[in-house]
Amino acid sequence: MSKEFFEAVKMLETEKGIPADYLYEKISAAIIVAAKHDFGGKDIVHCDIDPEKQKIKVYVTKNVVEEIEDEDTDLTLEQAQMIRKSAKVGKTIDIPLKTKNFGRIVAQTAKHVIRQGIREAERGQMLKEFQSKNQELLTAKVSRIDPVTGNVSLEIGKNEAMLPKAEQVPGEVFREGEMTKIFVVDVKEGGKGPKIMISRTHPGLVRRLFETEVPEIFDGTIEIKSVSREAGSRTKIAVASKDEDIDPVGSCIGPRGQRVSNIVDALGGEKIDIVKYSDDPQEFVAAALAPSDVVDVEILDEGAKSCRATVPDDQLSLAIGNKGQNVRLAAKLTGWKIDIKPESGFYEG
Repeated sequence: MSKEFFEAVKMLETEKGIPADYLYEKISAAIIVAAKHDFGGKDIVHCDIDPEKQKIKVYVTKNVVEEIEDEDTDLTLEQAQMIRKSAKVGKTIDIPLKTKNFGRIVAQTAKHVIRQGIREAERGQMLKEFQSKNQELLTAKVSRIDPVTGNVSLEIGKNEAMLPKAEQVPGEVFREGEMTKIFVVDVKEGGKGPKIMISRTHPGLVRRLFETEVPEIFDGTIEIKSVSREAGSRTKIAVASKDEDIDPVGSCIGPRGQRVSNIVDALGGEKIDIVKYSDDPQEFVAAALAPSDVVDVEILDEGAKSCRATVPDDQLSLAIGNKGQNVRLAAKLTGWKIDIKPESGFYEG
């Protein structure tokens, strides 16, 4: 048994990446649980697994007594000395058990606990792997699309995760076998294994795409201050440079617009406004309302963070945006409530 057993554990470690020590611990516990049935469930059974010598030693520790009170735990001196001549009353004696004598039920119990241990180890490994990817950008392969719910099953390495319809960019179409970028929002431990929450609508996806495309962001020269996004339609991103000689907006756009173009492609054509961050709220709000020009920004209430932006009359609809999107995203980006006013003071009816 021993040789095949140790070879099997080695194979599990190689194929499933489960540490052998973890498996030995679980298998040892399984053997103890199984063997304890023969001793009224009392905690007197021990199991030592020695992978180097490829030996499994199972034994029961009993008390050497003058008069037996519990047959499961006690031995008379006479009985003990038949096993070990040096046995003395008041001491304990270890009695080796032969694992092959445990019987079919014991073997089945052990197998069940071993399987359970392996499943737990796999879940633990999966949780560890996913947790290392939390808040990260991953490339996943589309394995299945549910025609009823629209949910998409994705392969991430050796594991699988579900991209719910609600976390997909409106209007995007997936095809089995294609690769897609996703953002890991959170990883939690669930009853049936780790639960990984992934998204293509989360602002974190845009943040990570910029880190991938713009070396100055990755190395910390340029900092992303905030992101506001309406997935599939428009994103605004505020950037600042720690080096005065480096233009943060120009660096994000890239030579001939290549960097931002790659991000737009990865997002399926989503429009992206890159604006320069400023500690001055008036400057920041004016920049955030791009592509509209802004004549002036007036702070109405600093405590409530509300302001009024004045724009040229012919830029009013551009500043507000389709269904108020531009001003809404600018407000999210800056953290200020923004009221838009035309330069003439008259609103078109």
